[in-house]
Amino acid sequence: MKQRIFMYLFIFMTLIVLFQYVSSKRILVIQDKKIKSLEKNQVIFTDSLEVLQNEIYNLSHFNLERNEDAISYFERDGYDVSALIPFIKDEIYKLNEVKGQHPLVPYSASSGRKLMINTVKLLNHKWIIADFSDGEFWGEIFLTYQLTEHKELDFNLVESFLYPLN
Repeated sequence: MKQRIFMYLFIFMTLIVLFQYVSSKRILVIQDKKIKSLEKNQVIFTDSLEVLQNEIYNLSHFNLERNEDAISYFERDGYDVSALIPFIKDEIYKLNEVKGQHPLVPYSASSGRKLMINTVKLLNHKWIIADFSDGEFWGEIFLTYQLTEHKELDFNLVESFLYPLN
């Protein structure tokens, strides 16, 4: 009788060990597939991140905030560039409040509307690109600017265009 109990106990333990082995192996296979999938995604995301960083670098090439020569041009004259950039943009946006025709935009607005500058990008210490619209017509302007001796801004329209209506 004792021998049978030990035999049944041995068979039962063997079945438990076999079950644990099969279950663990299945879990290991599933985890290995997940790890390989995540490693593959990591490579894809790393490549995507590198592409986006290169694109950001290329897009910020013509940008006053990243142009060391243009920044040093202003710093030689004693300007704080971090305060000067918002000042220049604010001065352009203030021109949106002028009554009648916009002083920088050479086009007339559609009836009952006013052309206003929406976005301003400072390219360097002399050039600005801006876009304007009145809700119906859209266009862009290319400006030069200069800081006078009295620390005032002088804008000069160089080129402009208006997108045709579809």
